[in-house]
Amino acid sequence: ELRHRASPWQRNLGYPLAMLGLLALTGISVLIVCFHVLELLLDDAAMPRGIQDASLGQVSFSIFGSFGAALQVVLIFYLMVSSVVGFYSSPLFTRLLPERRGTPLTKIIGNCVSLLVLSSALPVFSRTLGITRFDLLGDFGRFDWLGNFYIIFLYNMGFAGLTTLCLVKRVSWAVQAELLRAFGEGG
Repeated sequence: ELRHRASPWQRNLGYPLAMLGLLALTGISVLIVCFHVLELLLDDAAMPRGIQDASLGQVSFSIFGSFGAALQVVLIFYLMVSSVVGFYSSPLFTRLLPERRGTPLTKIIGNCVSLLVLSSALPVFSRTLGITRFDLLGDFGRFDWLGNFYIIFLYNMGFAGLTTLCLVKRVSWAVQAELLRAFGEGG
């Protein structure tokens, strides 16, 4: 219904650009995680432990300088938004979605707790995936399990594999649907 009410500019330019942006951010995330997996295999320094004696402003946290730091911020924001969307899209938590002018207090508290847990996990999540090495004002590198190679390696491989699988499935299903629609209308 929203697609039919959208202007031609939104349908023909806005939606495709938004989809390309999401595909690009997802692809960049997967590439960074795959690169981090290679780093894990070759160098022990790639483990997400705490950074010792790295003062802010003296050491660059990205190999690409300011552009890399800006890309890290965009990717972390993208991961935050996609985590929230994925959380509320899961069948277990769809009942937790707030309703306009009719959300009970217990549901509001549940949403606050859920968003607090998701936002607290984001720094560890981004460090574990190798998207950033910055500690975000908390020494998250002190967690003992962040020094376990197998946990970090499997976590990165799981993220890369499942994200690629979802991406391929979503894109291939969209292409299949368009092909069926095109050949179905033409035949």
